[in-house]
Amino acid sequence: MTVDTHHHLWDLDVRDQPWIVGPEMAALRRDFRPADLQTALKGAAVDATVLVQTVSDPDETPEMLVLADTVDRIAAVVGWVDLTARDARKRIGRLQAHPSGRWLKGIRHQVEDEPDPDWLIRPDVLNGLAAVEDAGLVYELLVRPHQLPAAIKAVSQFPQLTFVLDHCAKPAVATGELEPWASRIRALAAFPNVVCKLSGLVTEDDWARQPDPVRLRPYADVVLDAFGPGRLMFGSDWPVCLLAAEYGQVIDLARQLIVGLDHRQRSAVFDTTAREVYDI
Repeated sequence: MTVDTHHHLWDLDVRDQPWIVGPEMAALRRDFRPADLQTALKGAAVDATVLVQTVSDPDETPEMLVLADTVDRIAAVVGWVDLTARDARKRIGRLQAHPSGRWLKGIRHQVEDEPDPDWLIRPDVLNGLAAVEDAGLVYELLVRPHQLPAAIKAVSQFPQLTFVLDHCAKPAVATGELEPWASRIRALAAFPNVVCKLSGLVTEDDWARQPDPVRLRPYADVVLDAFGPGRLMFGSDWPVCLLAAEYGQVIDLARQLIVGLDHRQRSAVFDTTAREVYDI
C-alpha cells in the first residue's frame, strides 16, 4: 500500500496558476484534472493521495474539499488560509464546517515566495500558526534553505503542532551543494513534531538530465538520517514533477533512495506515517 502525500490539480479555465511562467514551464501550462490524476496513477499501486493547494486564493480550498468527496483515492486536503488575517481562526473554522470539511487535514502557504526570510516568525503569522494548532490541523512548510532558520524558530514555539516539511526544503541538487542546507535540516529535525516529505528532489536537479538516484542520494541520505524512516513520507509532487520525470519514475527513484531500509521502515515512508499524520 502506498500513500502519495503531495500532488496538485488545477483547471486554468477556473483559475490561473501565475507561478507557471517561462518556456521552461510550458509542460505545466495546461489543465490537470481528476481524470489526468487517475491516468497517472494507473499501475502505480497508490491507494490514497493528499491534494495540496497551489495558489493563495481562498476559493481554491473549498473546491479541493469537494474534489476529495468525489474523486477516488484523494484522502486528504492541505489547503490555504491567510495566516496573517486577524480572523484566521474563523476562516479555518469555516473550512472545517464546509459540507466536505472533514477532508481538510492541513494548511500551507507559499513561504518560499515571501521576500522576508523571517516571514514565518512575524507576530501575525505566529498567531495564524496558533490558529492552525487550535484547529487540530498540520502545517506544511514550503520553504527554501535560506528560510530554514526562521522555520526552526517557528517550530520551537509550537511543540504540539505537527509541521510537515515539503520537498526537503528544496536543496540545491543541480549544483551539488549540501551546506548550509544539511546542517539546517538536522537542526529542524531535532524537533520531534516535524515530519519531512521525500518529494520534489527531481525538480531541484537539472531538468534536462535523466533522473539519477546517484545525484539525489546525498540529499535523501541527509533527510533519512535526520528524520529517520518514521518521520519521512513519500510525495510525488505531480504534475510539477513532469518537468523532470514521469510519475512512475518518481516512485521508482524514491524506492531506490530507501533501498537499504527493511520492510517495516519502507512501509513507514510509503504508507503508515502518512496515514498517521493525515488521519487517513
